[in-house]
Amino acid sequence: MTDLVIRGRGVVTPDGVRSASVHVAAGRIVKLGVWDDAPEGIPVVDAGESLVMPGLVDTHVHMNEPGRTDWEGFETGTRAAAAGGVTTILDMPLNSIPATTTVDALEIKRKAAREKSVVNVEFIGGVVPGNAGDLEGLRDAGVRAFKCFLSPSGVDEFPAVTEHDLREAFPVLARLGLPLMVHAEDPARLLPGRGSSRKYTDYLATRPVVAEHEAITLLVRLMEWCPTPVHIVHLSSASSLDIVRIARAKGLPLTVETCPHYLTFAAEEIPNGATEYKCAPPIRDKTERDAMWQALIAGDIDLVASDHSPCPPAMKATKGDFFSAWGGIASLQLSLPAVWTGARARGLKPNRIAQWMSAATARLAGLQSQKGALAAGYDADIVLWDPEQRFVVDPATLLHRHKLTPYAGRELFGKVSATYVGGRRIFGG
Repeated sequence: MTDLVIRGRGVVTPDGVRSASVHVAAGRIVKLGVWDDAPEGIPVVDAGESLVMPGLVDTHVHMNEPGRTDWEGFETGTRAAAAGGVTTILDMPLNSIPATTTVDALEIKRKAAREKSVVNVEFIGGVVPGNAGDLEGLRDAGVRAFKCFLSPSGVDEFPAVTEHDLREAFPVLARLGLPLMVHAEDPARLLPGRGSSRKYTDYLATRPVVAEHEAITLLVRLMEWCPTPVHIVHLSSASSLDIVRIARAKGLPLTVETCPHYLTFAAEEIPNGATEYKCAPPIRDKTERDAMWQALIAGDIDLVASDHSPCPPAMKATKGDFFSAWGGIASLQLSLPAVWTGARARGLKPNRIAQWMSAATARLAGLQSQKGALAAGYDADIVLWDPEQRFVVDPATLLHRHKLTPYAGRELFGKVSATYVGGRRIFGG
């Protein structure tokens, strides 16, 4: 029944990295065999020096279509994902118009994605003031999670929620069982900007770590009142994890992600006017970066997702003013090598990437029985990549709609050579 075999000397399986052959039929993995198990007459792909790994599941991506397709779009965004070894994305509910806060809006977005996407696309529903009555319908229509902001989102059609709004939504979410992804910054702790500034440190000072602490504290209090799965997106400070550890010790279903940029960059290295580094929460200093790595390795941080949030270059190139520039980083194509470069420097093995960016993300999305592992019965979503091949990021080679990225000119390890979705090669020779 096999119609394709992909084999390698380093296949990342649930039992470890070993020589193996991955047998594919009708888009699914039917078995893992020994390396030379290849039925006669069946196409065989030999990975050579590349690892064979489950495709990445990126649970935090802004495609921005429809409504702001000039920012990204499913055609360009999913091709960039494929080039980065990402085989499934979860599209965030905001920056598109309409925002995905109703079933009708979800169907509009699905229609936009249907004919343009080369990777699997799943969707996240939005929680905004007054839409608690829409959440069950969104769940029934197939969203994989929900998302809300505690501080302003940056777009008018996706307003932030208050504690009152969350107290309306939490009982519904607890019944539905899907995770609530939260942008966790307390608006009361954010400071006003000083007009304009080309200094990154001025922007950093307006979004202090205490804003993250206070927001997570609020969420834990609400979970104690009404237990429902909560997922903290783009954690920027390891010091916030003390609150998370205490909550988990109480049995509360709280998970946490961070992003490649918090693991790669440091505030003191950001040049004046380099607004391509602007995001929220902000990139913090080297001490925080190192502490985030320690927390990820220890398991206090569950997973890594890109938070790919591009915009037209003109919205970034505001004469280097950090306060008027859009806050978002384009990184979808580079997430795997960016995280692997940091992991490799710390003596870690590539199977940790599969753990953080395939298995754990699939579990968050409720896809753990289909995706995130190379095992019989799973979808044949597979990436081949060479962990020792280094390259310098050339923006011209990026498939994102816009090429502006803080990774430009940076040397990274881990080159993707081929990506398969459902056993069909969608990237690579």
